[in-house]
Amino acid sequence: MGSKIIGGKKMHLALGALEQKITSGGVLRVGFLEGSKDPTGTSNAQKAFWNEFGTRSAPPRPFFRTTIAQQSKDWGKKLGAALKATNYDGPQALGLLGQSMRDDVENSIAQWSTPGNAPSTVKRKGFDKPLVDKGDMQRAVDYEVKK
Repeated sequence: MGSKIIGGKKMHLALGALEQKITSGGVLRVGFLEGSKDPTGTSNAQKAFWNEFGTRSAPPRPFFRTTIAQQSKDWGKKLGAALKATNYDGPQALGLLGQSMRDDVENSIAQWSTPGNAPSTVKRKGFDKPLVDKGDMQRAVDYEVKK
């Protein structure tokens, strides 16, 4: 003897409304957004690129790719929790996820240790902390939710 489901129109409409509420969130962007500059006027995105991929005089320090490799497996769960916490409000949930992802990148910059700085850089800065000089690049990590 089998079961039979009848109706379902109300459920279908409710799920459609929930889908619309969630998907109206837009697009989440995390990183070094347009127009972000350090006090000297240098683009923070450019500085991040130089650090990520290296230059002729500095080795690569792939903090951004490392963040993605280490943290991205948890971002889906975090988005699910944010959706529940915001009563499935897409923009608010993406904002919460953006804050978390920004924190992940900032922490990656703060914790980066190898390769260390050149002796001349250590002398200039007074400490050996790759990716951190005055903290401008680290503070420049940001996020936005765009419709």
